[in-house]
Amino acid sequence: MTTLVRIVLIDPSHPGNIGSVARAMKNMALSDLVLVRPRLFPHAEANALAAGADDILAQARIVGTLAEAIGDCAFIAGTTSRPRSYYWEFTTPRDIAERIVGLPEENRAALLFGSERYGLATEDLNHCNVLVRIPANPQYCSLNLAMSVQLAAYEIFMARAQPHSHTQLEMPLAPSGDVEHFYAHLLEVLNEIDFEDRTGHLMERLRRLFNRAQLDRNELNIMRGILSAVQGRRGQSARRSK
Repeated sequence: MTTLVRIVLIDPSHPGNIGSVARAMKNMALSDLVLVRPRLFPHAEANALAAGADDILAQARIVGTLAEAIGDCAFIAGTTSRPRSYYWEFTTPRDIAERIVGLPEENRAALLFGSERYGLATEDLNHCNVLVRIPANPQYCSLNLAMSVQLAAYEIFMARAQPHSHTQLEMPLAPSGDVEHFYAHLLEVLNEIDFEDRTGHLMERLRRLFNRAQLDRNELNIMRGILSAVQGRRGQSARRSK
């Protein structure tokens, strides 16, 4: 069972919300908080609304990009209110909590929360293995940032207390940083072989495909090896044609 769960807030604009998130996390025994480009932090209002969770704020990490926030994470879930017609896998906080708790203990999971006004951007979603929608009144489904974190954290807290199945992996899941190197390598090879992107969204679709697959480190190495072999064969063909 993984105990490694990170809460990532992207572009939070109100310091009070950051403090309220820290309080929600401490209520549910979570402590790993990363802030991506916070507008105002540190801030007295954050400490005031943390209401005793100042230690969470004190150890919170501030980074400039989402890639920095999740580079060591193997499973990434993004919370969103986007319609289900969007082409990702959607699930609920309860389901995602069970999946996170079922991960082997060496795999770190991250839950992403977007800005209060805009939520997660498309480029943020491209890092996710799955998207999470919190069930709510369809006529009024807007939740406060801290409420969203509280609900997700509560489900994780409860899932840890229940018997559950474990995912048995040959190797640990590949961390996000390594997966990003794979995507860069894949794009490089697609460009080298002049693969036609007729829709303009090829890489987005390939990212969704591999994010759903949740490659472990060995599988990722196999894919990188295939790409390197393609490049090697192309190099040999080019030398023979001279």
